Amino acid sequence: MKLPVPALLVGALFLTAACAPQTSANSASDKDDRSGTLRVWLFQEVGNDPKQKVVDSVVAAFEKAHTGTKVDVEYIPVDTRAQRVKAAFNDPASAPDVMEYGNTDTAGYVHDGGLLDVTKDFGAWSEAKDTDPTARQSVTVAGKVYGAPFYVGVRALYYRTDVFKELGLKPPATMAELASTAREIRAAKPGLYGLVVGGAYTYGAMPFLWADGGELATGRGGSYTSAIDSAAAQKGIKEYTSLFGDDNCPAAKCAGFGGNDTVTAFAAGKAGMAIGGDFSHAAVEAGSVKGKYAVVPLPGATAGSIAPAFAGGNNIGVLKSTTHRTPAVALMEELTSKKTQAAMFDAMGFLPTFKDVRDQAAAKEPFVKPFVATLAAGTKFVPASAGWSQIDSSLVLPTMFQEVISGKKSVGAASQEAAKKMDDAFGSAG
Repeated sequence: MKLPVPALLVGALFLTAACAPQTSANSASDKDDRSGTLRVWLFQEVGNDPKQKVVDSVVAAFEKAHTGTKVDVEYIPVDTRAQRVKAAFNDPASAPDVMEYGNTDTAGYVHDGGLLDVTKDFGAWSEAKDTDPTARQSVTVAGKVYGAPFYVGVRALYYRTDVFKELGLKPPATMAELASTAREIRAAKPGLYGLVVGGAYTYGAMPFLWADGGELATGRGGSYTSAIDSAAAQKGIKEYTSLFGDDNCPAAKCAGFGGNDTVTAFAAGKAGMAIGGDFSHAAVEAGSVKGKYAVVPLPGATAGSIAPAFAGGNNIGVLKSTTHRTPAVALMEELTSKKTQAAMFDAMGFLPTFKDVRDQAAAKEPFVKPFVATLAAGTKFVPASAGWSQIDSSLVLPTMFQEVISGKKSVGAASQEAAKKMDDAFGSAG
């Protein structure tokens, strides 16, 4: 989605700069240079030009407001970020001052000692009070704030309006209706998946677990215990894995699908329904189903309820090794400000983390409304533990789903093994 980018106002820059403290004991460096060059790493998007235009506008205004300060922005590939960030943490001389990062990476980066504690700055920032609670949670570890939310992403239910009209179907109102509707579509149109699902689609599966009252883990303050094998969680796992079969999405095909695979299948006209994000909109619009689909919130366990969705997205933080603490914090706030997030929505379709800005976005673009409704209904986040990165990268949950789907293990056995692996990861994280 490439819409006009509104102009960014310069005046707000002076306000945010005033919020930053004069000195801080949090920085690994004892320097707080107010001039010089700030190095920034941001993620390279598939279509990066619109993002860069917004960032260039912010940078130009920032440099004008901060005499003697220059900003050098580098766009880094998302898939190689782990190596780049690890090297930056190990060698402060090569590290940026400000960095974009995935919100599930927060706890791990804090554990590694790479991010600066900006709790006081965030609390003093006038705009912070309007931050979505889950987005705020994504920058919080053990009660301290380590960055500012940049954008949020959630998933909802995409469905084929032409198929539903032909078969006389209505959008499902409950999880049970979702399953029965999927099977009805598959029975009437064997060439389609009813609801395309994926055994490796962790964040598409989580709403099933949460809708039944299950949790990934329990605990807080960095100390967590897996809850994936609880009775409520097992019920959700069973509901999700029951969708893998010839009567909906054959296991031989769908067990290996990830999130991108499910969206690609729906966009190509191969499914009656799919669970996709607000960030999937452009891909679906570019597919063969353009003009033949709609989106509603994913239904919950009871009629009228919305299943809790995973609140994904990215954050922007300051590295602990910065020698430019005050201007770096001010730039972080400008890059994540309401004006910048509004511009990023227009440019890239990124959902703002501020509720008022998000409501304005929904008023402008109807496709956003079901995602905003999903956010308003309450979202969930992953455990704020460095162990989550290990759990995610070692595919603990996809392995669990796939073992159940293949029939190798029962829901109970697979979830208990996954719980043990999760507890080991939480334990090793300290």
